[in-house]
Amino acid sequence: MTLMQKLLGASAVLALSAGAALADPAIIFDLGGKFDRSFNEAAFNGAERWAEETGGSYGEIELQNDAQREQAMRRLAEQGYNPIVMAGFAHSSVLDTVAPDYPDTSFVIIDGVVDQPNVQSIIFQEHEGSYLVGMLAAMASETGTVGFIGGMDIPLISRFACGYAQGATAVNPDITVLSNMTGTTPSAWNDPVRGGELTRDQIGRGADVVYAAAGGTGVGVLQTAADEGILSIGVDSNQNYLHPGMVLTSMLKRVDVAVYESFSADSIEPGIQVWGLAENAVGYAVDENNEALITDEMAAAVDAAREQIIAGEIEVHNFTDDGACPIQMQ
Repeated sequence: MTLMQKLLGASAVLALSAGAALADPAIIFDLGGKFDRSFNEAAFNGAERWAEETGGSYGEIELQNDAQREQAMRRLAEQGYNPIVMAGFAHSSVLDTVAPDYPDTSFVIIDGVVDQPNVQSIIFQEHEGSYLVGMLAAMASETGTVGFIGGMDIPLISRFACGYAQGATAVNPDITVLSNMTGTTPSAWNDPVRGGELTRDQIGRGADVVYAAAGGTGVGVLQTAADEGILSIGVDSNQNYLHPGMVLTSMLKRVDVAVYESFSADSIEPGIQVWGLAENAVGYAVDENNEALITDEMAAAVDAAREQIIAGEIEVHNFTDDGACPIQMQ
């Protein structure tokens, strides 16, 4: 079954079932917790979908700090879980060390690249989906200023920001794009208070649409935007429901499908998989919570751009290619 068909169609930390079957899959969630309403929760939803459809069980670990990564990987591998999925780039260096010690275990890392013969790396083209929501932000903006709030200041999140800015300026070359990162440590993924502070600051500078790519921190961005009467844009999971009528859209990143497919696979093919618009792996969400905000003209423009990106007629700059963005943000 293809990806397209599938798309259509705590104390818990290290708490594992001692008698797990040899071939049960497992997942390690990144910092921020599996109920962050964003990246980790998307991964959790993919695991739950697999369990509901198959009746199977899986192992899981929610990390509380970086020091637990190696212990978590080794414990799952030694208990016989296979495959083991790592949700998040921050697992990369540890997995590169651990994977060779368990050559009969298949590992999957989402958002990171690990060159080992038993590791599959899944990379998303977040800049492509962010381009589309950047277009929507510019079309919805009445002030000519839109904002971006990222989580941890890393190239991956700059990829979101740069694609967003490029999409916004494609609609309005004179638009101002504000950009802030929440921090430089993993705690930046789970600081909704700081997210709210950054949102209020951007509103004070004229932003009337703010895009959050910040994990659990983004919940504070969306809440503050709704409280202050401006639009927000969610990320990874469909977050439109959090504030109906105030979330313009959500940039979908199908982490859930990545986990579901990994759990479902008969075998894991090592190497890099790249998922973007062409694979329906990124995009934007329209549902009953935001459909009144997306006019037919907006949808037509964005859908046309989507096809042009897939056809290579629009090239969305990938920040991680050169560490630079052609669009100036403030």
